[in-house]
Amino acid sequence: MSTSDRTDLRSVYLYLVCLITLVLVIFATVSAVRNTVQLLYPGPGQFAFEPAYGPDGKEELSPAEVQRREDAHRDAERRSAVLGLVGAGTMLAIAAPAYLYHWRRVQAELGRTAAPTGS
Repeated sequence: MSTSDRTDLRSVYLYLVCLITLVLVIFATVSAVRNTVQLLYPGPGQFAFEPAYGPDGKEELSPAEVQRREDAHRDAERRSAVLGLVGAGTMLAIAAPAYLYHWRRVQAELGRTAAPTGS
């Protein structure tokens, strides 16, 4: 394998890593924004509870029980948004530095190959 083949293979590797990490950064940023919005502006929620039936066969849910279930549902949505935000932040913390490192390597490779050789 010649030096130019290794250089081309190395360039392909560096560009692929940059592409993949850039896509990860984009997806993580979108996820972070979405989860932040969900956390700051929660949806109205859809509360589908299993009905509790009394001895006479009528549905019985006290207002306190309905409120407790709605609060539990909101807490679960909030927890999900926080976990999503942590996951997106973690992905950003890993992918962004990897992208920057490899992109700098690409730039260094370009600078090295574009530099005129002495005669």
